[in-house]
Amino acid sequence: MSEAADPTQALERPFRIVVDRVRPEIDGGRFPVKRIVGESLTVEVDLVSDGHDRVDGVLLYRRSPEAKWEERSLVLVDGDRFRGTFPLAELGRWQYTVEGWIDAFASWLWGFRRKMDAGQDMAVELLDGARLIQSASTRAPKGDADTLAQAAAVMAGKLPLGERIATCLDPDLATLARRYPDRSMATRYSRVLEVVVDPPRARFSSWYELFPRSCGTEGRHGTFHDVEAQLPDIASMGFDVLYLPPIHPIGETFRKGPNNRETAGTGDPGSPWAIGGAAGGHKAIHPELGTLADFRQLVERARALNIEVALDIALQASPDHPYLKEHPEWFAARADGTIRYAENPPKKYQDIYPFDFTCPDWRALWEELRSIFVYWVEQGVRVFRVDNPHTKPIPFWEWCLTTLKRDYPELIFLAEAFTRPPVMNALAKAGFSQSYTYYTWRTTKDELTDYFQSLSRGEAAEYFRPNLWPNTPDILPEHLQFGTRATFISRLVMAGTLSPTYGIYGPPYELMERTSRPDAEEYSDSEKYQLRAWDLNRADSLRPVIRRLNQIRHDLPALQANHGLRFHPTDNNVILCYSKRSPDGQSTVLVVVNLDPHHAHSAWLDLDPAALGLRADESFQAHDLLSDARYVWRGARNFVSIDPNLMPAHIFAIRHRVRSEKSFEYFL
Repeated sequence: MSEAADPTQALERPFRIVVDRVRPEIDGGRFPVKRIVGESLTVEVDLVSDGHDRVDGVLLYRRSPEAKWEERSLVLVDGDRFRGTFPLAELGRWQYTVEGWIDAFASWLWGFRRKMDAGQDMAVELLDGARLIQSASTRAPKGDADTLAQAAAVMAGKLPLGERIATCLDPDLATLARRYPDRSMATRYSRVLEVVVDPPRARFSSWYELFPRSCGTEGRHGTFHDVEAQLPDIASMGFDVLYLPPIHPIGETFRKGPNNRETAGTGDPGSPWAIGGAAGGHKAIHPELGTLADFRQLVERARALNIEVALDIALQASPDHPYLKEHPEWFAARADGTIRYAENPPKKYQDIYPFDFTCPDWRALWEELRSIFVYWVEQGVRVFRVDNPHTKPIPFWEWCLTTLKRDYPELIFLAEAFTRPPVMNALAKAGFSQSYTYYTWRTTKDELTDYFQSLSRGEAAEYFRPNLWPNTPDILPEHLQFGTRATFISRLVMAGTLSPTYGIYGPPYELMERTSRPDAEEYSDSEKYQLRAWDLNRADSLRPVIRRLNQIRHDLPALQANHGLRFHPTDNNVILCYSKRSPDGQSTVLVVVNLDPHHAHSAWLDLDPAALGLRADESFQAHDLLSDARYVWRGARNFVSIDPNLMPAHIFAIRHRVRSEKSFEYFL
């Protein structure tokens, strides 16, 4: 072997422990995992050594790179696999890693027992053990040091052999010695890993989207005061995030008319995503909506009702945006000298100019775009929905979101990215708190099962938080266009139970709006291009169902996380069955949905009792929280029949049978 190929040349000292397969770890530690403040992070690792020696280790964690490492002991799970947990008491980024070493006394004790059982002479063995205990005493504080030193003296002393052996076999001695190991030959994991700790709404929230300009009456352009008047109704439905499309001035040049017509008529308001005009750009408010003071009041009034206002940030500009005059170098020019407008062929968006993120002045551009977020944070906004983030460089998002979360760890960012899975995953890794999904187009039993198993299991569950939207201003899916009331309810129920976070584009969904543009998945007469008036008090509104669903979500912890999702087989291909169970086992929910909105269907469910926290033959109550009906079931195989004309889904709370001291049985 050549000297250059000699692996010992890179070693500072010899070691015997290999720290391997640390989980969770995303892309070799390149990206952080995600948790919620108040949770704990559980870490598993293989601590591998040669021979029969016993291994021990600690989980190291700290709030910031400048802080001192704190330690939690690792517990042996199985074989060489160890596990440790530490609390996440504050928002922000935390660091963690693992360190392992040979537990000299535990290794000696293992061999001592085997030799003693074999009838070997233990005198010299006891002297070896005494040396290890004496060494531990030198690393311990005064009280424990005295206890260890006394034990070492007994083990090496002249007392009868039985008393000396009894001293070394005392379990308390092994426990005490473990506290003060010799870590001079310890191996620390080669990587320092990170976890981002977010506020609770990053994991569990219900979003309601509306256009403020459509909140006016009798054709009048709506204002922030009009939105404020709707806050009690939105709160009563159980929503805790109110999402507003861009609220900035709208450009006049190439303004789009109704249904995305290329020419706007007099009085047409244009698209809110064509940002920028005479009244300002991304740090200004459309004059017809109100003033900055009005907006700040809206944010405060919403927060008093436990609602956060989410603002849409679209990093693009209309031809009239002040940036075009102040910084034309931030935009890409075509061969004829004109600015390149946004396109998604064959669609053309002449009213929108994208930024050139790789222009020569890119540093100033990136800083300015980041400052847009900072400006609105200073106005009280803590939640942002980001428009089309996949059309901007992912390194920009990693820099921008990481630095924003460093300064404002309470922020939440939702990525509106309907794009390729690797791009969606990359955005989530780069720092987005939540992500849009393909739920909008997953309709069959197999599609839904496969997709949500992929989101709730494995590595993706550590960083990708799905936010399910059955509709958006851009998307009126085919199944809603041709569906029934049952279609809207079933899609709503699945969105609110398959994921802890979901949202609806509110008024059109409440009123089951299903009129589309010809041969398109888009709303006809969309609010994106014109004002709309909505009669939210219509008798057929879905508000009662929405209110009940959100109440169920808030009452049941099982629906407030995504790790316990489990699908159960049924013998009918249009009956979907799945369950969720809270980590503490106190809340278990079983959801059964009829995916056919036109016909009644029945099915036998093959439940996994263990996933429901039940014994194999246990009887239990299935309490349907939508209808308040109660059923007593037993074991794994149970029957359902669902008529979509009545209600297309069941949301069952699983209640165990309990016997009281007076032999009275009830369900809890």
